[in-house]
Amino acid sequence: MSFRKSGIGAGVAAASLLWATAALALPYNYQLGLQPAASPVMERIESFHTLLVYIVVAISVFVAILLGIIIVRFNKRANPIPSKTHHNAILEVAWTIIPVIILVVIAVPSFKLLYYEADMPKADVKLRVIGKQWFWTYEYPTAGNFQYDSLPLSDAQDKAGGEPRLLGVDNVVVVPVGKVIEVEVTGADVIHSWALPQMGVKMDAIPGRLNHTWFKATRTGTFYGQCSELCGAKHDFMPIEVKVVTDAEYSAWLVTAKKKYAQIDNGNSTRLAAQ
Repeated sequence: MSFRKSGIGAGVAAASLLWATAALALPYNYQLGLQPAASPVMERIESFHTLLVYIVVAISVFVAILLGIIIVRFNKRANPIPSKTHHNAILEVAWTIIPVIILVVIAVPSFKLLYYEADMPKADVKLRVIGKQWFWTYEYPTAGNFQYDSLPLSDAQDKAGGEPRLLGVDNVVVVPVGKVIEVEVTGADVIHSWALPQMGVKMDAIPGRLNHTWFKATRTGTFYGQCSELCGAKHDFMPIEVKVVTDAEYSAWLVTAKKKYAQIDNGNSTRLAAQ
């Protein structure tokens, strides 16, 4: 039996494709669970999600067993004379106390996670994000005070540059690895939402309001997200591309970016919208 006919070749190819896709930080067909975490916040979200899955599975199995017992023991053929029991104190206490215990088990890590997300550490880099119809504007107010627009690539540009369709952009966000990135989010027209799944970030961009969140990338690479709020006809053409690099690469990029992108004018409308 040949290597090809045995199906082993197809399996190896599929495994290689999945590994390559995971390395690119992208979801893939038939993927189960969340995308691999790339920040401490997302690692905690994954852990909490796993806890919820265990609880849901345990409850589902328990209920299925109870239904099976009821079907077998209390059908008309096995139990022709039905019970006339109207009250069972132990059972009623149990079905009140057990759900309370389950909710406490869920609530404690849930509140810890919410507090961890809201308690922002001292920022190393500040990134200002402005949602517009339909693209993103980024500002680095503490690292050279420059801004630029980030627009989606066409299908032809995606193919030419090896970018995933509807996720590649012309000007990417660049941040250093292992540093706290404070993200200040607002909107210039309607409500948008800046979401970066592998960093555990999803923050609404609301006109006239500043929302803050943060992330700290644990590894280098390119990470993708999209606008996650229905914002208009081209909502699905607002991709987010974040490139996480080393400190040296980030410093070199800053030098280039300051020359490439013009300084923010005092009367710039996007700056006024973010204030």
